[in-house]
Amino acid sequence: MGKRIITRRRGAGTPPYTSPSHRYRGEIGYPQIRGASGIVEHLMHDPGHSTPVAEVRWTLPTGETRSVLHLAHQGMAQGSTVHIGETAEPKPGNILPLGNIPEGTLVFNIENNPGDGGRYVRSGGTAATVVAHGDTTTIQLPSGAFKRLPPTCRATVGMVAGGGRGEKWILKAGKNYHRYRSKAKVWPTVKGVSMNPVDHPHGGGNHPHVGRPSTVSVHAWPGRKVGRISSTRRMRLRKRGGRKARARLNALEAASKSGGQ
Repeated sequence: MGKRIITRRRGAGTPPYTSPSHRYRGEIGYPQIRGASGIVEHLMHDPGHSTPVAEVRWTLPTGETRSVLHLAHQGMAQGSTVHIGETAEPKPGNILPLGNIPEGTLVFNIENNPGDGGRYVRSGGTAATVVAHGDTTTIQLPSGAFKRLPPTCRATVGMVAGGGRGEKWILKAGKNYHRYRSKAKVWPTVKGVSMNPVDHPHGGGNHPHVGRPSTVSVHAWPGRKVGRISSTRRMRLRKRGGRKARARLNALEAASKSGGQ
């Protein structure tokens, strides 16, 4: 019996596949404050992100200060001032609800639900566009897809810093391995048909091919359940639906014949 495939070994959470979160700077999000201003104290490199991380010291209306980590925007510098709240101006670096941002403005680190700290457009050099306002705010993601979100979801005005990361040459495979390792990703990925039989059920043979039916039962053991997983329940439902359809057709035909006579 062969080994478990990499996908299932990775899900077990063993050390080779766990995220090196002990080297990350911390959680990136928005503070639960309204109507405050902050100063950028430091710009730092974070192995867990493709963009620099800014440490912003927010000054609350009560005079209390709080330091929070944010994704840096393009053009941010140490000592810059940023604002958060509904009354903030839509300038790069300021954090506003989507409903208060004019149409055509570039935004990033967009919340999916109000208060979740940001879920969309967080990679270096990316930005979304505010398209329209209404009961919901429509934004266009970097992929070109449109998404509707509540107007109370917050976003940062501008573009994420680190846009030139794709122009730097990798030069050697070892550098690419460590680049993916810092993001808790396995690299390189190899096709199952290119492996040995001990590593993958599709491995072996004199040339890359599966060599057997690629469908597998849902009751197969974890290391064998690769390829197209069959579902007998779907087949039963299809057959059942076919019988019902045929029964209805037979009933209609019988009714038409009796009416004609």
